Amino acid sequence: MEHVFRKAALTDIDRIMEIIGQAKAMMARLGRRQWDGSYPLEQHISTDIENGNGYVICHGGKVVAYGAVVFTGEEAYRNLRGGTWLSEGQYVVLHRLAVAEEARCQGFAGIFLKETGLMAIGKGIHSFKVDTNHDNSQMLHILESEGFSYCGKIHYHNGERMAFEKPL
Repeated sequence: MEHVFRKAALTDIDRIMEIIGQAKAMMARLGRRQWDGSYPLEQHISTDIENGNGYVICHGGKVVAYGAVVFTGEEAYRNLRGGTWLSEGQYVVLHRLAVAEEARCQGFAGIFLKETGLMAIGKGIHSFKVDTNHDNSQMLHILESEGFSYCGKIHYHNGERMAFEKPL
């Protein structure tokens, strides 16, 4: 499967928001509350891109996945509850991963995780942290299959999330 992993551009926002909308609709159909009408918004995506954190996977010339790859940490990760991180120090974190409806179940989420890990290694960072909602069965399956370990729970303003880490 040929793909291009690259930084997102502001010109990608319409397509990214279409993908985010598809993910929100799927979560709503499945009764999940992780993403809703107030998150993520276009302003979150444009801020990701302006800060150099927005990335996409293109397949067949079309954006099929989006995520925010952050190397500056995540405030909520300082207060892990019910467990411990596998490591301390610098890490990469992935937020807002979404795959287009027509590209689901084709391995693009796993590819996104692998590309993010390779980018971190290239920067000398050997820890990959991520969180998701307890009922996001697809993401939980992907994290398990990609070798992430459950480390505990973290809290955001809109609820509790399961936190994972993978040594790189």
